[in-house]
Amino acid sequence: MCVKGLYFLTVLSGLAASGVLQVSGIRIYTSGDVEAVNGTDVRLKCTFQSSSPINPNAIIVSWTFRPLMKGGEESVFHYQQRPYPPIEGNFRKRVVWAGDIMGRDASIILRQVKFTYNGTYICQVKNPPDVHGTVGEIRLRVVTTASFSELLLLALAIGGGIAAVVILLIIIVSCRRCKRRRQRQEGNEEAPTKERKDPTACHPSRAIHLYLSETSLEIDSSDGMISDASTKDPSSSEEEGPSSDDDNDGDDSD
Repeated sequence: MCVKGLYFLTVLSGLAASGVLQVSGIRIYTSGDVEAVNGTDVRLKCTFQSSSPINPNAIIVSWTFRPLMKGGEESVFHYQQRPYPPIEGNFRKRVVWAGDIMGRDASIILRQVKFTYNGTYICQVKNPPDVHGTVGEIRLRVVTTASFSELLLLALAIGGGIAAVVILLIIIVSCRRCKRRRQRQEGNEEAPTKERKDPTACHPSRAIHLYLSETSLEIDSSDGMISDASTKDPSSSEEEGPSSDDDNDGDDSD
């Protein structure tokens, strides 16, 4: 009897090791608590892991809704080979498929949420033969305005984006200035030194001699009349100079 019992346990261990009797459950992951502003769209994220290969023709996804107030569950969405949105009820034309079966994603989007959407959303996935496992739940809370944490995150995101743009512009302007300085320095080093001339200086051959004429006024003391002005040219005085000397020589000879 003991020998038969040991033999039976050995067979069961071998079958379990080979995977014949292995039973695994599908694992579902959700985002937990979600908050959305009234009138906006919200994504209900649901992903899953299965030990069996994904078969897009056999996998089944179902979403149901359980309100906060007492009441029965309501079907929200169904997927089997293709999406089946609700054709009646509170979620008619308000649910959009946002998942990817091969990517193990069974998410949906609720459009223009209302306060009546407050409650628990249940995501269930079956991938035959892996049909056992827990379900995922998301508790949705519809509010009038966004919470302070969400506004803070939004402000930080906007401020970070603006700061990144400003820093990028500063870097670009600095690089351009450095490039221009280098080009100027290289141009100054390569340019030959030229002798600079004084613009006020001129060639002696082109010089113009200016003479200042001396004008004298003679006043007749008898009648107080001013006689014609006599103008003396320095050049004429120089020319008359030798003639006077010649006259003096003539007088001496006499």
